[in-house]
Amino acid sequence: MSASQRLRALRARSRELGADAVLLSAPADVRWASGFTTPADAKVVVTPDAATLVTDDRYTAQAAEESAIEVLIAGGHRQLDEILERVAGLRLAVQADHLTWKVARDIEERLGGPPLATEGLTRPLRLVKSPDEIERLREAARLTDAAFAHVLDGTLRAGVREVDVALEIERFVRQNGGEGMAFDVIVAGGHRSAMPHGVASGRVLERGDLVTLDFGARVDGYHADMTRAVAIGPVAEPLRGWFDAVLRAQEEAVAAIRPGLSGVDGDKVARDRLEEAGLADLFVHSLGHGVGLQIHEGPSLSSRSTDVLASGMVVTVEPGVYRPGVGGLRIEDLVLVTDDGHEVLSRSPKAYVEV
Repeated sequence: MSASQRLRALRARSRELGADAVLLSAPADVRWASGFTTPADAKVVVTPDAATLVTDDRYTAQAAEESAIEVLIAGGHRQLDEILERVAGLRLAVQADHLTWKVARDIEERLGGPPLATEGLTRPLRLVKSPDEIERLREAARLTDAAFAHVLDGTLRAGVREVDVALEIERFVRQNGGEGMAFDVIVAGGHRSAMPHGVASGRVLERGDLVTLDFGARVDGYHADMTRAVAIGPVAEPLRGWFDAVLRAQEEAVAAIRPGLSGVDGDKVARDRLEEAGLADLFVHSLGHGVGLQIHEGPSLSSRSTDVLASGMVVTVEPGVYRPGVGGLRIEDLVLVTDDGHEVLSRSPKAYVEV
């Protein structure tokens, strides 16, 4: 989707919501609409006949080089003045799920009335990825696979700290073209593997650990997300059996991904398999989520989802089980929904392996 197509879609969305103009303040949406790579320090204002990236003097050269839309350089309080001048007399929609209360109050005072508060304003516009977005996600997944293969070949072993594995993953990603990591690298072994978001610590990996590695490279703003569980030597029960159950649930859930599948039904595939194994109570999160300019975005694969998959969506499929004091694991792939099914973007092996 080109910048002009995105703006047309955004204007149509604003009309649907009853607005004439839109102020984007969420960084991922600012980047999506403009291409500007420091979106936390910018906003985008879209009216029926114009679209403007508003940022400050630090980014004069960068914005001119990167932005696909008009650029306005304004510092401090002048930014809001310039934005409101462009929307004078128009019904303005703002992102209530991102804009601070102070800025919203300032807008209301200066407009003489409240703006239209919206939530998930761009969500339906960003669910289906364009071909260029898919290629960036594909490259991020490729680099993630390469980083996993790299640490599997010597770094990941008994006697090494979790944080050292995480640092080596990040070093590899950055030295091989990634912007950085999609999120703080998770490396969790031993009792820490019971923590779904067990960010790498100073704990030393030991023989008998089942280590969860969850990470993703970021390429041109787009995030990959993959989880693998690796054994440091033989792993005892119940973890060894849990691994087989989670892998079976994950593979069946991946196989079910196709256009028309509801988020509820996708989640149910994995949950039913774990129920059969007596592990459903240990599966404490949803099956998956969309990935793009944000590491967590729509669609959702969960028991409460209202989403239905369509070709061009990219989702994670990541069942896991966790028992505090014992351990746990998760296995996750990044999956593209295609016209006739799916394509798994995460190519790293996921069968049980001991190092």
